[in-house]
Amino acid sequence: MQPPLTPPRRWPRSLVRALDALATPHGIDRYLEWVDPTWSVREVRGVVTEVRRQTAGSVTLTLEPNANWTGFEAGQHTVLTVEIDGVRHRRCYSMATSAHVRDRFELTVRRHPGGTVSPWLHAHARPGMVVGLSPAQGDFVLPASRPDRLVLISGGSGVTPVMSMLRTLCDEGHTGAVAFVHYSLRAEDMPYRSEVERLAAEHPNVRLLRAFPEEPGRGELDGLFCDAHLLAADRHWRDAETFVCGPAPLMDAVRARFEQEGRLERLHREAFTLAFPASSPGAGACGTVRFQRSGVQIDADGRTLLELAEAAGLRPASGCRMGICHTCIRHMAEGTVRDLRTGVTRTAVDTDVQLCVHVPSGDVLLDL
Repeated sequence: MQPPLTPPRRWPRSLVRALDALATPHGIDRYLEWVDPTWSVREVRGVVTEVRRQTAGSVTLTLEPNANWTGFEAGQHTVLTVEIDGVRHRRCYSMATSAHVRDRFELTVRRHPGGTVSPWLHAHARPGMVVGLSPAQGDFVLPASRPDRLVLISGGSGVTPVMSMLRTLCDEGHTGAVAFVHYSLRAEDMPYRSEVERLAAEHPNVRLLRAFPEEPGRGELDGLFCDAHLLAADRHWRDAETFVCGPAPLMDAVRARFEQEGRLERLHREAFTLAFPASSPGAGACGTVRFQRSGVQIDADGRTLLELAEAAGLRPASGCRMGICHTCIRHMAEGTVRDLRTGVTRTAVDTDVQLCVHVPSGDVLLDL
């Protein structure tokens, strides 16, 4: 496939304003898309150049971003936008590539049964497809001054940000101790398995440890996360900087151990799944949610403000659906809401709320 044409990297603001005025009412970006779908003077977009399926339940996309992409730090994520049946959907995915690769990066998406975006990408992603991207986000990143000891722990698709860290460190010729610990139900469920094995073989400072609970004895570790696994990774783990990403049970177990040791300042976490119980209809139902601009309302039934808006037929922009990307922030004219992450209830007037992580605890009036 031929690489996409590239417009000027920096568009002078005066030129953009002039072109937008001439292109009214659509703006210059609409016409640039006719030349090349990745062209934009403002938005970050990317073209899929390769699609591969490392495991039966995942798809890996290689993307070439346009000139508005400014790079990323190892461990960060982007908000990917795709259009499915005429509706735009946004989801957060971490880059898995070394931060020193500037012209492309990989995203590995695990297919979630019952999901919308991940099954669609698994079935329909193809070279040449253009997707929307956000600038790199998140503070789950390696310190600028690389630590002498690092422990990277992942579970399932949480391997992507720590894979980026491992690739980045290897590209830099980092010589400090690095332990890479991964948990998958089976060996064939682990993305990047052969590459991690190769990197560990080529770099004496990298220690690879894996646990496959459904295949005892196949990995370097057996069972679920425990103290013995930390000691096997690095007997001086209390002095290492530890990064963990994966399912909530793994995250909670690692956090509990570090909290017990009084070492939480050494632990860095990135959640790939909800860190709070999913809401369910009828749970804690209280109040009515009114959507001011749309003129509709719906009774609270325990679901989040985002879920209630969608149930009322509205389509507010959203992304991660877990409080990370802030895409779904909307103005609340008045109301009482509870934050699912903290359990804190607050009553406020003229404030902004994240729809995906707040449930009504009384009447709510939203600017939607």
